[in-house]
Amino acid sequence: MAQQEKGLADLLEHGLKDIYYAEKAIYKALPKMIEGASDEELRDAISSHRDETEGQIETLERVFEAMGKKPSGEKCDAIDGILKEGDSLLKEFGGTAAGDAAIIFASQAVEHYEITRYGSLRTYAELLGLDDVAEMLNEILEQEVAADETLSDLAEDRINEDAAGEGRHVGHVVAGEHDGGAGAGVVGHGAAAGGAGDLQRHLRGVRE
Repeated sequence: MAQQEKGLADLLEHGLKDIYYAEKAIYKALPKMIEGASDEELRDAISSHRDETEGQIETLERVFEAMGKKPSGEKCDAIDGILKEGDSLLKEFGGTAAGDAAIIFASQAVEHYEITRYGSLRTYAELLGLDDVAEMLNEILEQEVAADETLSDLAEDRINEDAAGEGRHVGHVVAGEHDGGAGAGVVGHGAAAGGAGDLQRHLRGVRE
């Protein structure tokens, strides 16, 4: 039997089911991160974003309704894997000097996943002439970018340096030579906490 022809509208619907599942899974996972954070501002930031996530789930339900679809999720192995890794990091580093840095490391992996998904879904909606859907998805996208920036700011301000400890050397790379994770910033040189700066600049350029 020949495979049924699929188009961009089908991919958009698939992606919405994927991210709807993901947001619900993230909402359930965030309390562990909140409880594990020792930095008050980090706890507050994650708590605030959990409230945003609840609103994002409601927005996605309005997106489905605007498309004449029933809100439903589809199991997403990608987010399940990211959240499982975050749980492992929390167990391994929770209560240590690097605990908060590990939470940011894990949280930014989630944020970057969401940013790429919402960016693509918004573009698909625009191309399909679904302006209301695109606007709602862009609203969520901007919230995710803002959450990622907050995490980067906290990491750069003190959390990465606290994790490095008193024995750190200015200019020492904490967790690798390449941008790409919350701990990968160069201490003392204002580098983005996780490659997030370049990503955010790119996204701002796309929006403009």
